[in-house]
Amino acid sequence: MEPQISVNYLAIGGCVVANFILGWIWYGPLFGKPWAKEMGFPVDFKPAPGQLIKSMIFSIIGAFLISYCLTHSQQVWRPSVWGVGPDGPNFGYGFMSGFFTWLGFFVPLLLNSLAWEGKSWKLFGINAAYHFISLQMLAMILAHWR
Repeated sequence: MEPQISVNYLAIGGCVVANFILGWIWYGPLFGKPWAKEMGFPVDFKPAPGQLIKSMIFSIIGAFLISYCLTHSQQVWRPSVWGVGPDGPNFGYGFMSGFFTWLGFFVPLLLNSLAWEGKSWKLFGINAAYHFISLQMLAMILAHWR
């Protein structure tokens, strides 16, 4: 028996746009200054236009990859995908897939930044909270817009 996973590229596109907007707000007006300070950037730091475009492209690619993989890992837990029964509430699939992806994949990488790169707990908190909220947002979009 194989799962019948359907990929909604429109939902993934919505995730990419939503993630891009959240990142702009999070690392801009909300936490831009403390994040830059913890990263060791000068207060008036502005990347060159070419570097900014390159970073935005990489962010978009990353958001696409996260959303694409999250849709697969989220759907594999649905009984209907396996043809063995009805699904539970979308909220549950969204929350759990976002939470366990964050806990099992993002938090360990951020902890390694503390251990091996000498990053601060404050930076850990800013980044961990961003990834948690981002993954919850993406997972809910994917759970409800299949």
